[in-house]
Amino acid sequence: MKVTLAKSAGFCFGVKRAVDTVYEEIKNGGAIYTFGPIIHNEEVVSDLEEKGVVVVNEIEELRSLPKGTVVIRAHGVEKGVCEQIEQMGFSIVDATCPFVLKIHRLVERYSSEGCQIVIVGNEAHPEVKGIKSWSSAEHTVVIGNQEDAKKFVADSGKKVCIVSQTTFNYNKFQELVEIINEKGYDIIVLNTICNATEERQTEAKAIASQVDAMIVIGGKNSSNTQKLFEICKNECKNTYYIQTVKDLEPAGFQSVDNVGITAGASTPNKIIEEVQKNVRNEF
Repeated sequence: MKVTLAKSAGFCFGVKRAVDTVYEEIKNGGAIYTFGPIIHNEEVVSDLEEKGVVVVNEIEELRSLPKGTVVIRAHGVEKGVCEQIEQMGFSIVDATCPFVLKIHRLVERYSSEGCQIVIVGNEAHPEVKGIKSWSSAEHTVVIGNQEDAKKFVADSGKKVCIVSQTTFNYNKFQELVEIINEKGYDIIVLNTICNATEERQTEAKAIASQVDAMIVIGGKNSSNTQKLFEICKNECKNTYYIQTVKDLEPAGFQSVDNVGITAGASTPNKIIEEVQKNVRNEF
């Protein structure tokens, strides 16, 4: 069986930076917390918990915990959260992805200049919640699909500034922008999908179009992995979404000659290597 592993599979820069930051803080000792899961990967979060790292999801949770260091996750947090945590006596280590921080600055700038902000992404995702909080404009809108785009009506006389969640599907972003553009509004389009995401999606699509079966590895709550799965599924009907090698079902790979493998930005190399080795040796 031929196995093709995507070169772009696994940790992106922002995720690696965030995870490495937590492990470095562990070495320094003291109580370590992450505000939300540091990344959307259960294996990584479980390993950190075994090493004493505690995940807190709300500021109020910190009131009953010993003072220590709070690491801000790669997705970032809403405006003002870091200040509140520091006022409670905790130290902050900000591991927000620099590409996400860039969007915060852009949204803050263009909203202050009077633009209506449109964020293309998943409204429930922590990254999008954080981005939205940096907009000073009223009626900031999150658009996640064609239906949302078609329903969108800009505030009268407002210039529209469109940004994107860093891990959004690039082709879908272009589609949604075009729908809004056709309404005739004065728009500014800022493609804030990170380069690593575009590269990962493009490579995954190319591999999936040439194989008999495709494996996408990543946490079940990982937005970028879910999008990879959608892209690959469109190209190869035999596409499987797994978190670890334990999820592989041999029955799905009978009579398969070519298998492609990719992984989301929050998937450790160890898990990718285990899956690749298992496919080569067992199937």
